Amino acid sequence: MKLSCLQENLNRGLGVVGRAVAARTTLPITNNVLLATDESRLKLVATNLEMAISHWIGAKVEEEGDITVPARLLTEFVGSLPSDKVELNLPASSKTLEVTCARFEARISGVDAKDFPPIPKVSEGINTRVEIDHLRQGITQVVFAVATEESRPVLTGVDAMFEGDVLTLAAADGFRLAVYKLPLATPVSEKTEVIIPGRTLAEVNRLMGDDEEAIDITVNPNKSQILFHMKNTEMVSQLVQGTFPQYSQLIPQSSNTKVVVDVAEFLRATRTASIFARDGSGIVRLVATPGSGDLTTGKITISARSEELGDDVGEIDAAVDGEETKIAFNGKYIIDVLSVLREKQVVLETTNPSSPGVIRPVGVDNYTHVVMPMFVQW
Repeated sequence: MKLSCLQENLNRGLGVVGRAVAARTTLPITNNVLLATDESRLKLVATNLEMAISHWIGAKVEEEGDITVPARLLTEFVGSLPSDKVELNLPASSKTLEVTCARFEARISGVDAKDFPPIPKVSEGINTRVEIDHLRQGITQVVFAVATEESRPVLTGVDAMFEGDVLTLAAADGFRLAVYKLPLATPVSEKTEVIIPGRTLAEVNRLMGDDEEAIDITVNPNKSQILFHMKNTEMVSQLVQGTFPQYSQLIPQSSNTKVVVDVAEFLRATRTASIFARDGSGIVRLVATPGSGDLTTGKITISARSEELGDDVGEIDAAVDGEETKIAFNGKYIIDVLSVLREKQVVLETTNPSSPGVIRPVGVDNYTHVVMPMFVQW
């Protein structure tokens, strides 16, 4: 193998695939990155056996070939090089990759590419396209709600329902539920439901970067793998096997009180209260009071108290429709959802202190967030 490419392209490419390099593994070769010529490009591949990322960069290829070398070593070395042309040379029948850039050169011992785990090909099955901006917003607004505990594997993933020209993403961890609907650029031929690992979608969000082209998604026929195809990058991931909970019945269909409040003010007040909630299981208390007399606007009082630290009370204006309500939440869950919203206002719907609260952005109807209440002595 003999080729040359730009240091900045190689460095960026290694950064793209590096997140798929296995951290702890019983298969040492998954600590390596695969370098292979592919027509007039250099293909970089990394896998941890659960997901694989392939990335192509432009290169001047003189001799075809492939090799795998330690990912961390190559990434750190290339990252330290000047912004110049990098030459990669693998002499015939050798397993040592020669890397040259300006007045720097290194020889890195590698392992034969044929020992690298095969990357699954996902070409048949359900195919669709989705605009990157829609997918980016959808992932951002649900992926934080996946469970981090492995006790229920299905909850560590995001339920993805492809139906007609709509993709519904849902995540839940037992304490909250996030549901986001986004349009598909290409409708699917049949209704398909799969569970995508939360980590996979977080990586897809990162890989999309500043891309503006639509992203192609393919689910293989037996629903075990999913492919995300971007401009110069492909990602294949295993899917979580199992049945996602029927979450639609967890969303309250009615409420006694609706509170419309400014997102930035709500977020600031909740963050302030959370400082005092650290010792008290993160409990933040909300009291929504309708306007009285000539006052058309009501208020929402956000407070927290700690036996050791003290307490705090914050007050913000709100349009309160319905009766006065009291409810307590884990402050972190409120902060998480308010932090990912693009809209300026949200409506908080409550029924009573022991029923879930529902948060929806004002002006759009494609996002619903349900938060379980915390039981407190008022």
